[in-house]
Amino acid sequence: MLLRQMHNSETCKGVALSHSDSLSNPGLRQKQLRQTTNIEACKGVALSHSDSLSNPGLRQKQLRQTTNIEACKGVALSHSDSLSNPGLRQKQLRQMHNSETCKGGQTMDRKLGIITLESARKLGTRVDSIISKWRHSGSFLIPSECPRFSSGEGKGILKESIRDLDLYILVDVCNSSLTYKMDGQMNRMSPDDHYQDLKRIIAACNGKAERLTVIMPFLYEGRQHRKTTRESLDCAVMLRELEEMGVHSIITFDAHDPRMQNVTPLRSLESVSPALQFTQVLLAEYEDLRIDSEHLMFIAPDEGATQRVVFMATLFGVNIGMFYKRRDYSRIVDGTNPIIAHDFCGGSVEGMDCIVIDDMISSGGSMIDVASQLRDRGARRIFLFSTFGLFTNGMAKFDAAYEKGVFDRIFTTNLVYQKPELLERPYYQTVNMERYIAAIIDTVNTGGKLSTLIKPANRIRQAVEDYKKFYQ
Repeated sequence: MLLRQMHNSETCKGVALSHSDSLSNPGLRQKQLRQTTNIEACKGVALSHSDSLSNPGLRQKQLRQTTNIEACKGVALSHSDSLSNPGLRQKQLRQMHNSETCKGGQTMDRKLGIITLESARKLGTRVDSIISKWRHSGSFLIPSECPRFSSGEGKGILKESIRDLDLYILVDVCNSSLTYKMDGQMNRMSPDDHYQDLKRIIAACNGKAERLTVIMPFLYEGRQHRKTTRESLDCAVMLRELEEMGVHSIITFDAHDPRMQNVTPLRSLESVSPALQFTQVLLAEYEDLRIDSEHLMFIAPDEGATQRVVFMATLFGVNIGMFYKRRDYSRIVDGTNPIIAHDFCGGSVEGMDCIVIDDMISSGGSMIDVASQLRDRGARRIFLFSTFGLFTNGMAKFDAAYEKGVFDRIFTTNLVYQKPELLERPYYQTVNMERYIAAIIDTVNTGGKLSTLIKPANRIRQAVEDYKKFYQ
């Protein structure tokens, strides 16, 4: 029996302890017991050496068992270890799931891991819950933190191994609710602080992940995408820096300038459109829309939003209008040339529903000015669509405009931190993106096609046609 135990332990990549050694060393005896348990956990006890030699058929079965053990990519935890350590049990479930077949027989090519920085913890936890439910698995979250020293300096810490994982790191650089202490004073975290924490976590990965993808919904420094005279080109510097740190791909949403992809031509930078989710929420909220050129128009608040507006108007089969900003280029206020006026280019909007689309609402001055001009021109209803609702100057300006009837509804996503006062406003509607992010991670991890998710034109067109059949 001792010979069989020794041979069984060799089959599972470990030399068993001799009987005398195990009796003289209790710690070694525990190791022997764990090895024996691991053998049984991998679906079957290995055959003894003498049995396998006398029966070639049994030898083949033994080899298959050994292969199955190696295919699990890791030694299974013993029952006692997994019960005493819930974290190890979660890791065991992930390992078991990643080696099994998922979603209609498609084999998981990569083991999945998700890291959510504190700035995106709420969003990332829900995304992980959705993927876990789809795959009937335990959590894929890798615990992490970025503590600070009293001087304000920080460091990134990973609390589990990420070796050979297909790793996805979520960060929200616009989360203004977080603070840290420096010299005894509380400081609010800026986009620079969040980006620095992202680099700390990437550095903590130390190149051990099989593939590293950063999901950054709001592209850091995306508005500083070009320079004039003596200015820094911060967005390009950021992208090159992440490339040098070993990031394989970056997924962002509605980038201020998609041409930033040209900065890293050998790395993937995907700018995902949330147009489908906006369409679904709008059509679900309003049953009296007339989707034709006489009753609906999409509006670009400036020339930079024209591409988004043309995309949506084409799928809806309606016309567009556009405002262009006249600026005072002789001076700079808050880092930019101040806007003198918005001039409208387009047909009549009298009696029409107007949908204004932009990538972000920052202070909100431009959006309110555009909405006011549309109202003065006789627009029936005005909806404001924005991927990122930052509202950096608070809600007072929007409250006053809503009371005057300047606009009817504001739609923004939950891709960035949403201020509690925003969620309380009667004119505000959230566009939930959690399942969309989960679908992107799931698709990339399983080697699926991402193109239909980035710009789902066919699904938007189908949603519009279905709405017309039902309500018109």
